[in-house]
Amino acid sequence: MTWRSVVRRPVSVSVLCRALPILEQSQIATWLNAGQGAPVFRAAMVLETVLMEAPQAEVPALILAEAFLAQSLGWKHLVPLLAPGQKRADLRRQGDDLRLACHRALIASAVESASITASLTRRTEHVKAVAPKLRAKGAGKAGEIFLTCDAVAAAALPLPPRAARRLCDRLVELGTVRELTGRDTFRLYGV
Repeated sequence: MTWRSVVRRPVSVSVLCRALPILEQSQIATWLNAGQGAPVFRAAMVLETVLMEAPQAEVPALILAEAFLAQSLGWKHLVPLLAPGQKRADLRRQGDDLRLACHRALIASAVESASITASLTRRTEHVKAVAPKLRAKGAGKAGEIFLTCDAVAAAALPLPPRAARRLCDRLVELGTVRELTGRDTFRLYGV
């Protein structure tokens, strides 16, 4: 839940304070100003500094390192690139070893992110192309919902229940969306 609240809003100390209530605002501001140098080098410094002062705060440390990386790259929103590639053992490293682990994690995440982005772009274009051709009255609005949510239940669509289920089944047949749960009832669909 913490990650979701951080990535939804533009990166700022106040947003980080709300997402990480166990940390003080002055602590967060101090940690975000740790070190000098290139963005990944400084993000590793933030990570190391937080973990030295609060060894059990691995998630907040990763969030703050990601926030620093986003700010130093001029991004408005935090994008988890360091955290997905970090192993628990990497978080116990220090100095050059930690910086090297951060570089490796960033490279691995960038490659995977590019692949995911290409796939989502193709699927998004497919949804945009197919939605206007469907006869259901709420198909256009349903297409927008699929493009803005990770997972959608048929009941969340602006159609009567039976029509929503049929629309979802049709979109699956067309390869536009995927059924995510593998269940016969209470299904979730996503791009």
